[in-house]
Amino acid sequence: MSVDRPWLAHYPRGVAAEVDLSRYGSIVAVIDESCARFADHPAFGNFGRQLSYAEIDRMSARFAGYLAGTLGLRKGDRIALMMPNVLQYPVALFGALRAGLVVVNTNPLYTARELEHQLNDSGAQVIVVLENFAGVLQQVIGRTGVRHVVVTSLGEMLGALKGAIVDLVVRRVRRMVPPWRINGAIGFREALQRGAGQPRPQVALGHDDLAFLQYTGGTTGVAKGAMLSHGNMVANMLQASTWIQSLLHEGEEVIVTALPLYHIFSLTANCFTFFKTGGYNHLITNPRDMPGFVKELRGLRFSAITGVNTLFNGLLNTPGFSELDFSRLRMTLGGGMAVQRTVAERWKRTTGCTLVEAYGLTETSPAVCINPLDLPAYNGSIGLPVPSTDVCIQDDAGRLLPPGEVGELCVKGPQVMQGYWNRPDETAKVIDAAGWLHTGDIARMDAGGYFYIVDRKKDMILVSGFNVYPNEVEDVMAACPGVLEVAAIGIPDEKSGEAVKLFVVRKDPALTVEQVMDYARENLTGYKRPHQIEFRDSLPKTNVGKILRRELRGTGIAGKA
Repeated sequence: MSVDRPWLAHYPRGVAAEVDLSRYGSIVAVIDESCARFADHPAFGNFGRQLSYAEIDRMSARFAGYLAGTLGLRKGDRIALMMPNVLQYPVALFGALRAGLVVVNTNPLYTARELEHQLNDSGAQVIVVLENFAGVLQQVIGRTGVRHVVVTSLGEMLGALKGAIVDLVVRRVRRMVPPWRINGAIGFREALQRGAGQPRPQVALGHDDLAFLQYTGGTTGVAKGAMLSHGNMVANMLQASTWIQSLLHEGEEVIVTALPLYHIFSLTANCFTFFKTGGYNHLITNPRDMPGFVKELRGLRFSAITGVNTLFNGLLNTPGFSELDFSRLRMTLGGGMAVQRTVAERWKRTTGCTLVEAYGLTETSPAVCINPLDLPAYNGSIGLPVPSTDVCIQDDAGRLLPPGEVGELCVKGPQVMQGYWNRPDETAKVIDAAGWLHTGDIARMDAGGYFYIVDRKKDMILVSGFNVYPNEVEDVMAACPGVLEVAAIGIPDEKSGEAVKLFVVRKDPALTVEQVMDYARENLTGYKRPHQIEFRDSLPKTNVGKILRRELRGTGIAGKA
């Protein structure tokens, strides 16, 4: 099926219809080039400490030496990274890629159940984890194939004095590090020291080689690893950097990186794209601390920032944000969830920079559509397809729909994943024989090639840019003592866009909301936990016993137990 490309007529100046995928053979080729070109430039900063491109080059080479030389890992072995935005993340990330390993990005807020599943499903042999979350790892490591553990602290790369103070406050004053004990675990600096005596591994990598297992719910509640190759990631880096080239300049940009680097949006848009262009990533470790976030931005003359709607809204409502220096800000990119018009308009009034919406998926590395960065105002669209990408609207029979008609948004391009790790059946559900990825999002295209998201085809709930799947929530909460039946839906929420509401039929009449909430806290990551719980005598079902979520959605906004 061929599609017209009306969007090409509206491309930003200088952006070609196609990108040259042969320019880089792998992500490592991009890393090596930037480390050489921008050696003296700052690359990443956090808590007042900066690492230059040369320092990133040296440290990541040592970590690669540790992985390949000391541990004996080989091309294709998997390594899990379980850290928030700290300086250790890019060092470990680039080192793992340079060793030819496959990176398994792991949410530090996972419960023991979620972590165990991801480690076993991916087959990770090594994990780098922040000590704050080592206690969760301790609970499950004996039931996984993980053989090597590297534990780091918030202060480990901040310098001797400052690092010691930060760790003292985190451990003793704020008590943010629960007790843990993992036999054989070593510190991050020790790993670098062991790797310093090893030669940097020389690994032949090409576009088809796997770079990431990026976990997502996909079309069901079962967490699956989207297989993102070096070619997928190189393509999306080139697509994104080509798109922004007219507005931003190599070696001069400062981007605020508040979204976690383990999330595909921040990984590609911030970490890789701005590293390729010689930019400086200012890492925010805890963006939920909005006063602290604004304090970090004081004196930082940043030129770009990415985020989700809730992050922008939170900043706008934090005292002191409007007094920051926005004189260099030229790019504000929103993704991960729908940008609300009221937030976008207020952002423009406050900063003078248009909040530009983009669209992507874990399965597309992630960018599919981006609005031109020089838009005068928010337009409600997710933008135009990026270079070398075809997007179309199809009906349920797979027929191509004309502009203005509503159907499923489908994508084809070099950034589309290889498939789901060890799940060919699930891959076949989303990628058809012609190579189209069926996103599950309902959309329309206007005559000019701009796309607009209308609704979601599936029951997926979007909480602050993270996918929450009712099947997973229901499966976990059905095991709560005293519960007979459960159903989960999404409800509107001012802070997170959507939140989870859980309907419960009690087996034990004495079961309380507090008991259900306690069980959720023990077994679900924060954004997956229900914000509302409603007890009912029964749930609406089909004649074969399937729970009708659509009927619950009609009554789900009202009523709170």
